[in-house]
Amino acid sequence: MWGYLFRRLMQSLLILLGISLVTFVLLYLVPADPARQIAGRSATAETVANIRAQLGLDQPFYVQYGRYLGNLLQGDLGRSYLQRTEVSTLIWARMPATLLLMLGAIVAELVMGLTIGAVAALKRNTPIDQSLMVFSFVTISAPQFVVGILLLYVFAVRLGWFPIGGYGTFAHLVLPALTIGLLGTGWYSRMMRSSMIDVLAHDYVRTARAKGLGKLRIVTRHVVPNAILPIIAMIGIDIGMFMSGIVVVESVFGWPGIGQLAWQAIQRVDIPIIMGVTLISACFIVLGNLLADLIAPLVDPRIKLR
Repeated sequence: MWGYLFRRLMQSLLILLGISLVTFVLLYLVPADPARQIAGRSATAETVANIRAQLGLDQPFYVQYGRYLGNLLQGDLGRSYLQRTEVSTLIWARMPATLLLMLGAIVAELVMGLTIGAVAALKRNTPIDQSLMVFSFVTISAPQFVVGILLLYVFAVRLGWFPIGGYGTFAHLVLPALTIGLLGTGWYSRMMRSSMIDVLAHDYVRTARAKGLGKLRIVTRHVVPNAILPIIAMIGIDIGMFMSGIVVVESVFGWPGIGQLAWQAIQRVDIPIIMGVTLISACFIVLGNLLADLIAPLVDPRIKLR
């Protein structure tokens, strides 16, 4: 157990190092000039050059990256070029909103996805099954910004059930969480349907039927607990999808999380914030996958860590 955990942690550190290098290279190659963004359009070339020297942007790539890694090892994510504030302070101030949105999206996709998948499996090859699978395909295919705008128009503008945007109450959370959760609903429903169909064909299910157990008891005690095992790994993988989708969804709904912070930083070429948000997001993805692997043996003792 401890050996496995140590190996995974070492692999995670290498992954994070690779992500930091790739991100830094891409930002280094971007033609936009952060110094020009800070100085403004009317600034002289001398002023821009002075700002570039102050930020160390006139140094070679390996010097800039080496300095960034050195600061990162000390827990320093850098300082925002434009906001003049520590990146860690900016990120942690917005983290509660992002975590709340992520939790709401996970709950939404699990409730909808597992329910749709279970009903489709129990109604296999019927019009209900086919309709639910078509719905799943639509949710997987639809772009999140289109879903978000559509939900806003129908439930906020036309019906007035929810606020158009903002943060602070449960009503503000519903539409953003549904927008992110609908994408996962399609994946979970298809996975749950396939898994339940496979479990329903096992001998112990037929034995339970032969004993005269009710259909509800068979499904809740024998089928669902075994069919839900593949879902555990998907939750960890989903965190990566959430972090990519949160940037779009938070911008559409005005949700004050790290996704909105990242979008503002990209528009302003604020490299320290972009690097900080990318690394924090990567940490969540790696941690989510690790937790999924650690939880799976607790649910099913047949699964061994190697």
